[in-house]
Amino acid sequence: VVGASGSGKSSILRLLYRFYDVESGSITIDGQNIQDVTMESLRKTIGVVPQDTVLFNDTIYYNIAYGNPNATEEEVYEAAKKAQIHDIVLGMPLGYDTQVGERGLKLSGGEKQRVSIARMILKDPKIIFCDEATSSLDSQTESDILSALKVTVKDRTAIFIAHRLSTIVDVDEIIVIENGAIVERGDHRTLLNTEGSRYSVMWELQAREHAKEHHQTNLETQDINASN
Repeated sequence: VVGASGSGKSSILRLLYRFYDVESGSITIDGQNIQDVTMESLRKTIGVVPQDTVLFNDTIYYNIAYGNPNATEEEVYEAAKKAQIHDIVLGMPLGYDTQVGERGLKLSGGEKQRVSIARMILKDPKIIFCDEATSSLDSQTESDILSALKVTVKDRTAIFIAHRLSTIVDVDEIIVIENGAIVERGDHRTLLNTEGSRYSVMWELQAREHAKEHHQTNLETQDINASN
């Protein structure tokens, strides 16, 4: 799901998670209205990886195990491996007993996101919702996180709210939102090759911004080398 800020992308999660209900129409999962099931049942079905990861001021182990309090140690470690955080944790002096600090401040952005993904994997939801989960990360960390997510979402329904369009080129369907309404839908190639489509305009704009940033980085590197 893509669109400009304020277009209604994050509202989809709030509606799906029933933070509030639709005023008209309905939301169904496998044909069943989500208002006809218990809140507990609905939220057990959905796993969320938010943009701003919420971590408790406790250990890494606790924060992952929160996804499924009944999980065994081995299941927690397996979830961490799939999220590509296990080896990183083992490299810390206290391992899984490492305290993450208030809101996870003792971990890097990439580490916090990996813990969040591990927690979601441990929950084992049928539906995965990623709300711009990598938008604040550097390119390499983002690539690593996306690799972990691609393995996780296999054989599940996955919804991604994306800021960087390059992160969603492999999805089955892209939905473009504008003013709370769907204005375009299709796969990456179809939308990109549709002349004048909103998606193709957004793609071109981001490509230019990326090229500009890359050029600026090269100039800064040259300046550093020259000074040395």
